[in-house]
Amino acid sequence: MALFFQIFTILFPVFIIVATGYVYARWRNTDMETANRLNMEIFIPALLFSVMAKQQITLENAGALALGGALVMLGSTLLSWPVARSLGISVQTLLPPMMFKNSGNMGIPIALFTFGESILPAAIVLFIVSNLVHFSVGTTILSQQFNWRTLYSLPILPASVLGILFSISGINSPDWLLAPVDMLGQIAIPLMLFALGVRLTEIDFTHWKIGLLGAVLSPFTGGLVFLILYPWLPLSVEQMGLLLMFALLPPAIVNYILAEQYQQEPHKVASIVMLGNLFSLLSMPLALSLVLSGGLSPAA
Repeated sequence: MALFFQIFTILFPVFIIVATGYVYARWRNTDMETANRLNMEIFIPALLFSVMAKQQITLENAGALALGGALVMLGSTLLSWPVARSLGISVQTLLPPMMFKNSGNMGIPIALFTFGESILPAAIVLFIVSNLVHFSVGTTILSQQFNWRTLYSLPILPASVLGILFSISGINSPDWLLAPVDMLGQIAIPLMLFALGVRLTEIDFTHWKIGLLGAVLSPFTGGLVFLILYPWLPLSVEQMGLLLMFALLPPAIVNYILAEQYQQEPHKVASIVMLGNLFSLLSMPLALSLVLSGGLSPAA
């Protein structure tokens, strides 16, 4: 009962903010385009810089965690490929949602409420890796051509690099300089959750079969890859728990946005993404139960 209550206290703030966005968007016509752009271009970069600049980052551990996240994405893709082929589903439709997890809207908040602020740098490492791979490999899968400009246009990249440089250099920035950056960054997490709730109003049950397939396949493949990696990665208990939560996360909302941009069956992708995020009501408590019960330990 104590474990159940602990999981409830972690997930309740996350889902209540998502529910607020959903209810508000059902009540009033809500256009989140400007808010989402501000979040991606100002608030999230501010969060990345402030967290990275204030923490002492161990490059060795960060590298192992980044490798683990990249392998989870790659492994999920490889496991999903034969499923797409055998069922006659376009790989451009199914693979990106299986590969790219909701490490922003859901991953960072759940990590924060589970482990506290000390885990934020590690959660942000996974978020950065996911976005870099998404806007390189992911857009290449959709457009069938690689374009470096998609990476250069990501504000999170210079913000992250600058924050890491501040961290490893030992430069102590004055409070009056970091305070406004911190305040801007504090907007990012609740806005990500609220935007997720707004997006959930767009669920289209027309393609519920592929949506249900993706909702189950995403945490299944991610969890299977995690089990394979578990004995080999030199991570702490908290980092291992974070990687498990990352592996079981639902598909990222941006999968739908990019599918719409590249006209790659966006309605089917929307079903996968939205039903996948609803299915996280089951997968996230499972991940948290393993993490909080002490079922994970560092690799030998």
